[in-house]
Amino acid sequence: MKITFVLPTLSLTGGIRVISIFAELLRKRGHEVFVISVPHAQASLRQQVKSLLRGRGWISTPENEPSFFDNLGVEQKITDRYRPVEDKDVPDADVVVATWWETAEWVAKLSPSKGAKAYFIQHHEAFDYIPEGRVEATWMLPMHKITISQWLVELARTKYDDRQVSLAPPTVDTKQFYACPRHKQSVPTIGMMYSTIYWKGTDIALKAFSLAAEKIPNLRLVAFGTEAPSSDLPLPINAEYVIQPDQDKLRDYYSKCDAWLLASRSEGFGLPIIEAMACRTPVISTPAGAAPEILSGGSGILVRPEDPEEMAEAIERISQLSDAEWRAMSEAAYAKVVNYTWEDATDHFEAGLKVAVDKSKQRDVNIASISPYLEPVPVNPIRVPVKC
Repeated sequence: MKITFVLPTLSLTGGIRVISIFAELLRKRGHEVFVISVPHAQASLRQQVKSLLRGRGWISTPENEPSFFDNLGVEQKITDRYRPVEDKDVPDADVVVATWWETAEWVAKLSPSKGAKAYFIQHHEAFDYIPEGRVEATWMLPMHKITISQWLVELARTKYDDRQVSLAPPTVDTKQFYACPRHKQSVPTIGMMYSTIYWKGTDIALKAFSLAAEKIPNLRLVAFGTEAPSSDLPLPINAEYVIQPDQDKLRDYYSKCDAWLLASRSEGFGLPIIEAMACRTPVISTPAGAAPEILSGGSGILVRPEDPEEMAEAIERISQLSDAEWRAMSEAAYAKVVNYTWEDATDHFEAGLKVAVDKSKQRDVNIASISPYLEPVPVNPIRVPVKC
């Protein structure tokens, strides 16, 4: 197949990582893969003035930001500026894949020659800083949807009455994320990913750590993130924190912890869950994303949302395990993720693309079969003035 992916701005986010892996593996399977993305939007004059008045300085537009598409064999193109992707930007193909709500709006307007239209959904992006109505409208577009977790499949069915969504859960690259069997840390150590985005729940995780540290005085925190800690969400004084660690170093942070926290209020999937588990680190998580499906069978602990007290209790429980009990949980976490590979995930994604193509062909057949029976519309030679 000829496959086009339409992306927003490329970066090192988890969602871009997933798309890059699917794109590269599809290319290696013999498909012709093309990726089009847009650069960062330039700040408007009004935004610049606001930033200066608030003492934040001039807003610079990042250039050549690293992304997971760097050094891949996939053909790529970036538009001249931040704008909707149009017919002129993309080649004719068998299928064209939207990957974000804005790109879904763009793909919906592309000509049929650009391919059957698919929509790869990694989250329900109805956030307070995004126009909710437009996001929800993209779920109603006539595109075949492929998503990454069962809760998104159920959301499509219950909220948008779409019962034909394909499921292609991501997995973890065990060549990048791995650890040898190990013992508990000599100093009880908890890990987390730091973010100031509200729905990531950093405030919940930090509160849980603080409560647990009252009962475990030598409790240690390890964290990484993409930004400097905010004064509104300060890290504990003795926390080990690194900003934008090398991707090949992430496993070192996961594997130095007795448990990894995911306190998100919302997730499409929750990649840190399986990255930590691949590094033999049990996870304590809210029921966000795919956590309910993954953290079963003793591989971690699921806690109530918005409940730092229960998360703190889970931290205490894992910290108080004997070494043998902790190692059993560690091995259960590892076993949960290693039996489902990226090749398996790509099988599901590829099948979803084929469904999109088949559905598009079926629509064409239906239109062709109906059109001969449509009565011709009579031409009225009288021009009727249009009332505005």
